[in-house]
Amino acid sequence: MISRRPWYATALMYVALTAFLLFLGFPLLWLLSASFKSSGELNSLAVNLLPATWDFSNYGSALERQNLLTAAGNSMLVSLATMVITVLLSMPMAYALARLKGRLRAAGTVWILTSQVFPSILIIIPLFLVLRTINLNDTLLGLTLVYVTFTLPFTLWMLQGYVSAIPAELEEAGEMDGASRITILRRIILPLLAPGLVATAMFTFVSAWNEFFLALVLLQSPELYTLPIALRSFLGAEGQTQLGPLAAGAILATIPSLIIFTILQKKLTGGMLAGAVKG
Repeated sequence: MISRRPWYATALMYVALTAFLLFLGFPLLWLLSASFKSSGELNSLAVNLLPATWDFSNYGSALERQNLLTAAGNSMLVSLATMVITVLLSMPMAYALARLKGRLRAAGTVWILTSQVFPSILIIIPLFLVLRTINLNDTLLGLTLVYVTFTLPFTLWMLQGYVSAIPAELEEAGEMDGASRITILRRIILPLLAPGLVATAMFTFVSAWNEFFLALVLLQSPELYTLPIALRSFLGAEGQTQLGPLAAGAILATIPSLIIFTILQKKLTGGMLAGAVKG
């Protein structure tokens, strides 16, 4: 007979979960509240979660003065391109890394581990010189290629774990039925790999969307700035920060990533259910 969990244990679990959600959500709530506060209220010593007077002008200032729409378009273009290229490259590479044996797999593993050791600040100057040599400096294409280079090792490591979890017997059964390697990959491996592909896509998109340092160094033209660089422009002279417009701009910057995450989350759930049924 299966013993049921005591009611107080369930209550404590929900209390702990609620406290954890509040802990994670409080910074976003504070940011949302700050976006509707006036500059006088933000600079005062009073701490109020809700604004004393609702000020909607911060959003207008964020959109007009700092050209966030252009920056948002640049970030969306770079993030989507990075996501698509990284996923397309990591699929066959992850399959080879998980299934093949020998020196190629060992070399791939060493490359992945080595690439995660060095911080980007150590290679930013050589990277800048290389991009300038091939005329890709201060371009969105060059920034996209840099993002792909930096995110590919980790996404490849993530995806090869999903491939390793797929039983090799499924491929052997497909070969016995006369299916070609391409058919096996397309009809057997790819549907079961859908949750891993979605998780990889979400990680890649969010990483490119929030990246600041590489974009700051590699982009010099204001019309090519991404959202993190555009938000930096709210810092005034002598360290004075326009808190209201900055909070409004940060809220607006989170909306596209939330939309992408919601769409991909539905695909992730559907892929997991489909994989469970096929397995």
